[in-house]
Amino acid sequence: MTTTHTPTAVPASSSGEKTTYREALREALREALRTDDRVFLMGEDVGRYGGCFGVSLGLLEEFGPERIRDAPLSESAFVGAGIGAALAGMRPIVEIMTVNFSLLAMDQILNNAATLLHMSGGQLAVPIVIRMTTGAGRQLAAQHSHSLEGWYAHIPGLRVLAPATITDARHMLAPALADPDPVLIFEHGSLYNASGDLSPHAGPVDIDHAAVRRTGTDVSVITYGGSLHKALTAAEDLARTGIDAEVLDLRTLRPLDEATVGDSVARTHRAVVVDEGWRSGSLAAEISARLAERHFYDLDAPVERVCSAEVPMPYARRLEEAALPQPSGIVAAVRRAVGDPLPKGADAGRSS
Repeated sequence: MTTTHTPTAVPASSSGEKTTYREALREALREALRTDDRVFLMGEDVGRYGGCFGVSLGLLEEFGPERIRDAPLSESAFVGAGIGAALAGMRPIVEIMTVNFSLLAMDQILNNAATLLHMSGGQLAVPIVIRMTTGAGRQLAAQHSHSLEGWYAHIPGLRVLAPATITDARHMLAPALADPDPVLIFEHGSLYNASGDLSPHAGPVDIDHAAVRRTGTDVSVITYGGSLHKALTAAEDLARTGIDAEVLDLRTLRPLDEATVGDSVARTHRAVVVDEGWRSGSLAAEISARLAERHFYDLDAPVERVCSAEVPMPYARRLEEAALPQPSGIVAAVRRAVGDPLPKGADAGRSS
């Protein structure tokens, strides 16, 4: 039977300030608004309501309606308005309630934001940041629960980010706003309540490179976003049976940091990719293909993938848990990759 997993933040510092993922995002927005008068936040319910997930709570009272703008229920309209503002020299942050609803703005994101720099011969940059919630695990049913960030990672002209830790939630926004190209930030809904320490010495995040969250020698577990914490849980379970897993957080889904991923696989010689998207045509499929193309002779076993079931995300809790990647499934995939070399007497640590 699959079991649900409550995420906890990856600690940034034992002496840091205690906060939550949601509060870290809010403080990043506050800093951006204070630092640059061109920055404004726009989206559904971001003002009086404080954001559908409470991220912008209190910002309307602090910065006023000119800079915290409630938008009508038309993703195409307000994303298009954000693109226009970016073309005019502003630095808009556009919030879309959930990734499923971003499909209503796909025309604006693909045909305008991602292409205008190219189609104008480099004359029209679109420095817009678009934030949205992604992922399942909260019983919000199919129209609010899918992980479609891999679709956007398919599009040239975009940078696609997935903050998985409190530090990344706090410090990814500044470099995203400094990027002259459109940046999409995917915040996993299960992380908003995650709490942990935020180092006072942390600064802008390197949005060009993946991060090794746990070093290991036997297998590389490659993941991002809401699945990072499940991968770390699985790595701890595996360690108790003698399997040393390295866990990589991609952080940036486009452009992929192939060098860090490749270096890890060259050391461990095995790879498991964990992706909450559907298996067919997934980001996990792309990573697996690149490993086969460029690191075939480093691999001692086929690349394993742990993805969501190919169904619309169920509402019922047990069905939703069964459809999603879980630590037990990651453990099973790692054991297949390494040939399950359990030490004698370690059978009690096995999970089905």
